[in-house]
Amino acid sequence: MTKTICVVTATRAEWGLLRPLAELIKRDGEFNLLLAVTGTHFRSEFGNTYKEILADGFSIDERVDIILSPIQNAVDVSSTMARAISGFAEMFSRRTVNLLIVLGDRYETLAVSIAALNAKIPIAHLHGGELTEGAIDDSIRHAITKLSYLHFTSCEAYRRRVIQLGEQPNRVYNVGAIGIDNVRQMELLSKEDLASILNIDIKNSKYCVVTFHPETLNNKNVRDQCTQLLRALSAFPDLKYIITKSNADEGGMIINEMIDAYAKDHPNVLTVASLGNLKYLSALKHASAVIGNSSSGILEVPYFKIPTVNLGIRQKGRIMAETVINCSIETSEIVGAMKTAMSEDFLHRAASAAYPYGDGHAAERILAVLHEWLDNGRIDLKKEFYDIEVHE
Repeated sequence: MTKTICVVTATRAEWGLLRPLAELIKRDGEFNLLLAVTGTHFRSEFGNTYKEILADGFSIDERVDIILSPIQNAVDVSSTMARAISGFAEMFSRRTVNLLIVLGDRYETLAVSIAALNAKIPIAHLHGGELTEGAIDDSIRHAITKLSYLHFTSCEAYRRRVIQLGEQPNRVYNVGAIGIDNVRQMELLSKEDLASILNIDIKNSKYCVVTFHPETLNNKNVRDQCTQLLRALSAFPDLKYIITKSNADEGGMIINEMIDAYAKDHPNVLTVASLGNLKYLSALKHASAVIGNSSSGILEVPYFKIPTVNLGIRQKGRIMAETVINCSIETSEIVGAMKTAMSEDFLHRAASAAYPYGDGHAAERILAVLHEWLDNGRIDLKKEFYDIEVHE
C-alpha cells in the first residue's frame, strides 16, 4: 500500500532545502507526497513565495494560513504558533499521513510537530543536533528532536548530540546538509544572466550577498545592530550589495524597513524579499563574500569556497568551516572582517578549506532510510530513552 508522506514548509529558506527530498518522494512509486504550505509563503511582504513552489513544478496539497498580521512581538509569535497547532490538527484529522517531514528550528515547525504528536503521526526531523546559542531556535530545535522519531543530521557531531538527547542510535542518521543537493544538481546562472534577471549592474563589479536576522535571545536593540551593519556596508562604496530580507521573527520587520530605506539612498544596493532557490544559489556562487547571520552562511556558502562574515551570536555553536569569519555587530569589527574576507591571503586559504557538511547526496540517503522504516512497518511510537554514561 502506498504510504503518504507529508512535507511541511513555512519559509522560503526551508523550501529551498526541502525541495530535493520532496522531488524524490514525488517521483517514488511507493510514496504519495502531501505538500502542506504555510507561514510566510502566503505573505506579500515576504515575496509570496508559494509561487516559487508552484514554479518548481509542485502542487500545494494543503494551504494552512497561520500569520494574520506582521510579526512584531512575542505575542504575535505565540498567536501564530497557536493557529498552526489548530490548523494542522484539523488537517491531520482529514488526511491519512504515515510520516511527517519537518526541517530545522522554526517556531512554526514546532507547532506543526505538536499537532502531529497529538495525532500520533511519526515525525522525521532534518538538521537536528545543531546549536545556535543566540536564537530561540536553539531550544525549539531540541524540542522538535524529542517530538521526532527519525533524525537526519548534517554531520556526525550533530548525530552524536541527538543521541545525547536520548534518541536511539539506530534512528539517527548522518546524511549531510541537504542544501548542498541543490548546488550539486542545479545548473546555476552565469553572473551575466544573474545581473540581467535581477536588473543590477554586477557584470563587472564585485558584490556581496547580505542577510541579517534578529538575535532573538539577545537583549541588544535590533535597530542599533542593523545600523551598525549598514554603516559597515557604506564603508565599501565600490561594492554592490544584494540584500535578502529577514524572516518573520520578532524584530524582523524593523530590519526589513531599515534596509528598504537604506536602499533608496544607495544605488549600489538591491533588496529582495526572496530570490528563490536558483537565483539565491547563483548569487552565492559569484559573490565576493556573504555577510550576515543566516544559517546559509555556515551551511551552504562554504561549499562554494567563498568567505562568510558571520555577525554576532545567532549562529554561535555551529560547526564552521575555515571560510567563516566571526565578528561582533559593531561597525569597526564588521569592516575589519570584510577586509580580511576579501584579501588575497584569505581567499587563497578559503579555496582549499575543508567542507564539513557532506557531499550533496543527502536526499537520496534520506529516501533510502524512509523506505527501510516505512516499507516494513518498523515505526513504533513508543520510544525508549537512550541513556549514555555521564562523567562528572
